[in-house]
Amino acid sequence: MHSDTAIGVQLDDGAVDLVAKTDADPRAVATSSTSAPHLVAQMLDLLDAGPGDRVLEIGTGTGWTAALLAHEVGDANVVSVEVDAAVAARAAANVRSIGLDVQVVTADGTQGWPARAPYDRVHVTVGASDIPYAWVEQTRPGGVVVLPWMPGWKTGNLVKLTVVEDGTASGTVGEPCGFMLLRGQRRAPSLVEGDVRKSRSTVAPREIAEAGQGFDVALAGRMPGVEGGGFDNDDGSYRLAARSEDSRALVVHQPGSATADVEQSGPRDLWNEITTVYHQWTNWGQPGKERFGLSVSRAGTRIWLDEPAHEVETL
Repeated sequence: MHSDTAIGVQLDDGAVDLVAKTDADPRAVATSSTSAPHLVAQMLDLLDAGPGDRVLEIGTGTGWTAALLAHEVGDANVVSVEVDAAVAARAAANVRSIGLDVQVVTADGTQGWPARAPYDRVHVTVGASDIPYAWVEQTRPGGVVVLPWMPGWKTGNLVKLTVVEDGTASGTVGEPCGFMLLRGQRRAPSLVEGDVRKSRSTVAPREIAEAGQGFDVALAGRMPGVEGGGFDNDDGSYRLAARSEDSRALVVHQPGSATADVEQSGPRDLWNEITTVYHQWTNWGQPGKERFGLSVSRAGTRIWLDEPAHEVETL
C-alpha cells in the first residue's frame, strides 16, 4: 500500500513495545518515524544535492532518506547521525540490506559530525527550535542546510539556509511542516507558581490564532520560546493557550460574547504580549511568511523581515 503519511517506528524512546502500541499505554507517543513522502520530496528538492556532494544527515530514522541521498551523491559521501543507538543499528542494517555503505553513527546530532566536515549539504530530518551553529560551521561556504524549524507557536516551517564566507547562514521561511523535536530541545511541562490573574479582552483569540503563518513567524521572533495555539471546544467556545518556560495564558471566547475571558499566571502577561505583537504585525501590513527569513551565526538565530538588516527584535 502507498500512503503519503508519516509512519512511527518507535514509541517513548523505545520504552513502549511498538507491537503493543497505545493499547498498552494510551499516552505513548512516537519518538522516531519515517516522514511523509511529500515532505521528504520537498526537503530533498530544497537540498538539491548532486553527484559527489558530501552530505551530513541529522536524524537517521529508518535509513530511508539516507539511502535516497546515497543514490544521488554516492553512498561514500553520506554520513547520517542518529542519537538513539537502537534506531541507528536498525537503520544501518536497513541500508546495508540494499547494498549501500552509508556511514551511520550514534551521536548527538546537535554537534554535527566534525570528523567528515566540511559538507556541501546538511539534511536535518528532526525539528529544531534553536538551530545549532555546528550545522552551519561544518558546511562549506556556498553549501546548504535544510531543516524543519519548529519555534513552538502552532506548527513549524521548512527552512533552507545558505552558508557564506563569514561563517553565517541565511534563508527565507518556507512551507509549513510538523516534526518531532530534537531530544535535547523537547519542551517538558513546568509548574507555574503564583496567583492566576483574571481579566477580559476585546481581541478575539481566534483572530490571533488564525492570523496566518506570517504572524506565526513574527511571534516567534518577538517572543522566542513561547508556544501554543488555538482550539475549538465541544461547547462551541474557542480557546487559545500559550506558555513559556515560566508563564501561562488561557483565553476563552464564548459564542456571541463581545469579550473573551483571560487567565494569566507567572511573571509574564503572555496574552498582553501576544496582542502587542499582533498589532505590530498588522501595522507592518500583515506580511506573509515568505517575507521573513532566518540568519544563523555563532551568536544564535535572528529572524528578519524582507532582508537580514531588518531584524525582528524580541520584546
